[in-house]
Amino acid sequence: MPMDPSLLPSLAWFTHIAHHLSFTKAAAEMGVSRAALSQNLKTLEQKLNVKLLYRTTRDMSLTEDGRRLFEVLQGALQSIDDVVKTVGETRSEPSGLLRVNTSRFAAKTLIEPHVGEFLERHPKLQLELIMDDGLANIIADGCDAGIRLGQSLAEHVTAVPITPPMEMAVVATPAYFEKHGIPETPAELAKHNCLRFRQTSSGTIFSWEFAPPEIAGQEFALEPQGSFITNDDDSMVRAALQGVGIIQHFEIVVRPYLQEGKLQRVLQEWCQSFPGVYLYVPSREHMPSKVRALMDFFVEKRLLMSNVRT
Repeated sequence: MPMDPSLLPSLAWFTHIAHHLSFTKAAAEMGVSRAALSQNLKTLEQKLNVKLLYRTTRDMSLTEDGRRLFEVLQGALQSIDDVVKTVGETRSEPSGLLRVNTSRFAAKTLIEPHVGEFLERHPKLQLELIMDDGLANIIADGCDAGIRLGQSLAEHVTAVPITPPMEMAVVATPAYFEKHGIPETPAELAKHNCLRFRQTSSGTIFSWEFAPPEIAGQEFALEPQGSFITNDDDSMVRAALQGVGIIQHFEIVVRPYLQEGKLQRVLQEWCQSFPGVYLYVPSREHMPSKVRALMDFFVEKRLLMSNVRT
């Protein structure tokens, strides 16, 4: 049978009495009256149907049952105290395993470049990345946080942006455009070899989204065709760098290749900005310090990114 939970306060009080073998000292330590302690002990003895203390006007000692109970309670209450202290330490200093479910894009672009810095700041943390291009249920999957594009999140989730607004970029090598021409509108992509990305979890091939320049609220999607489909965006970028065709990808990913002149951007005025990447958590209430540390770290990085052209 489970223990009567009403006994817990009385058992805790008993350990103070047994430790000091003095009602006066135990009462002073606990901030209660001697009479309250005495009555509490009497009630406990009645409930357990045993005598726990021998008492005289000058002396106090534990009975055999009282000694056995005190020895067990000391260890149990110390274990509880240790756990409570650990919880307190967790709130003040991030520690333990931090499991983050993230898309591959976010992992490679936003997290992996800063893993060393983050773990150096929080040496008691272990970071585990679970890469999943679907929209994960972080609670069901046993994760502490998730990282996804803001536009893919449900309205009810607790989320904070960890990047500025982002853009898609349509790119290919200069040699490809020299050979096949530069599309002036999205419709002209029908004449080109467009390399596409298939999401693993849903099997969906991503559409390419555009909006007419200077016309708000007229977004549309195209289903360009081409000779190459992959579920790995790195593979798609490598194919584009080989001159196979045109890709649409996050500007932040292809930015280094644009700066180096390896890729050339087209249709820029047709690619509008959209909400960037968000870190989402089950709840803001009682947020563990390890999750708060991750959130604060990436909010800091977002502020730095805001000073860089996106």
